[in-house]
Amino acid sequence: MPQAAREDTENARIVLGLLESVERDGAQSQRKLASDLGIALGLVNAYLRRCVKKGLLKISQVPPRRYAYFLTPHGFAEKSRLTVEYLSSSFSFFRHAREDCAAVLKTAHTRGWNRVALVGVSDLAEIATICALEQGIAIVAVVDTNCQSDRFVGTPVVRSLAELSGVDALVVTDLQATHESVRAVADQFDQERVLVPALLGIRINRTTESAA
Repeated sequence: MPQAAREDTENARIVLGLLESVERDGAQSQRKLASDLGIALGLVNAYLRRCVKKGLLKISQVPPRRYAYFLTPHGFAEKSRLTVEYLSSSFSFFRHAREDCAAVLKTAHTRGWNRVALVGVSDLAEIATICALEQGIAIVAVVDTNCQSDRFVGTPVVRSLAELSGVDALVVTDLQATHESVRAVADQFDQERVLVPALLGIRINRTTESAA
């Protein structure tokens, strides 16, 4: 998914989550909202102000010196629209991701690369894990520098390519820093064995050893 599309989807997710949270409890603290949405406290404040400015929310002061937020009729309509849009986008992503992961894993299987590592913990990595089972390919590890967990959907997580052994190929599944991940693995691993799902919109230039 291109960077701009990912940003639009993330923006829709945050706004939708904010409107849903306010509908449930408009008096909850911004800190609680930030925790529920998984974003920074300052970002919650910015989104709340933006939603008020757009007429999606209204503010009512509740003592002591606190504010409660309420959805306006426009806010309810926007929440419904975003729900449909976000779900549609999510289903579309899943369909394309499944097709693309199946394609690259079929390529790996055809070439006899049956021990594969994924690069990047993400929804795409989870879909690739499902597709691997269907192709009879073993996902031996997920490489992710920033992941705090030791396992992802039952698969060991390692912090660098140096920790891998007995791996036939890599499949890039990083949705956050895709270009950086592709460049990093292309520099450290046999480029012919680095596979990138088409939806990421990146190809590896085999002659210049860089990602385009």
